[in-house]
Amino acid sequence: MEAIWILLLLFVLIMLAGVYGAVRAVRAAKRGIDRTVHQARVTVEETRLRARQIAQPGAAGELAQLRLSLRGSMRATGQALQAAAPQDRSLSESLGLFQRLSAHAQDLEADLKRLEQEPDRSRIAALLPEMRERTQRITHSADSLRWAVQERTQRLAHDDLDSLGREIEMEAGALRHWTAAEPEEPWTAGEAGPRTEPGAGARPGPEAGQEPEPPRPPLGARPKTEPQAWQKPWQKSPRPENTA
Repeated sequence: MEAIWILLLLFVLIMLAGVYGAVRAVRAAKRGIDRTVHQARVTVEETRLRARQIAQPGAAGELAQLRLSLRGSMRATGQALQAAAPQDRSLSESLGLFQRLSAHAQDLEADLKRLEQEPDRSRIAALLPEMRERTQRITHSADSLRWAVQERTQRLAHDDLDSLGREIEMEAGALRHWTAAEPEEPWTAGEAGPRTEPGAGARPGPEAGQEPEPPRPPLGARPKTEPQAWQKPWQKSPRPENTA
């Protein structure tokens, strides 16, 4: 019975995992579709604005140019911040400032779009200087923020490259630094002391089984007879000389 309950529990868990994975996949696909649709709308809208800027000179063309300038500046600044923020946590305040600036940019975008639909040309001409000034102020702030972020990113990259170069030079120097191995002394290989070669001022020792050679007396000295007590057992006694 317990085995049946375990199998049932495993089946339920597998089903829940499958449902959760399917929901996440659907949400990811929906986000991808929404992003694609948004980008397509932006592309279509900016293409229309460029066409109006060329085809309709005057106030209508200038309004289109203001909207293009505003969109391009805000989009470039947002992309720069999004690219640099994950590597630089100090940009959190810059992101907050950009969000506040984006709110003003959205309000200006809506005002420019409404002004495009204004049939009264005189009103458009009267409001155009204010729209131009607001656009310049917002784009100037966005450009300043973007340029500062780009300069900071480049500076950090240069500093990191300099630090990396110094570390590599230190490591390369350490890899090239070695000391020659000192020659081993003869007795370090298991010998008790230095070995003297036979022809280097010392006499060769007696071979195994041979009597060691007695020391030679100095020149002019009379040889002494070895006492009888010192004779070896295997040596013959000298014969007494005939005194006759």
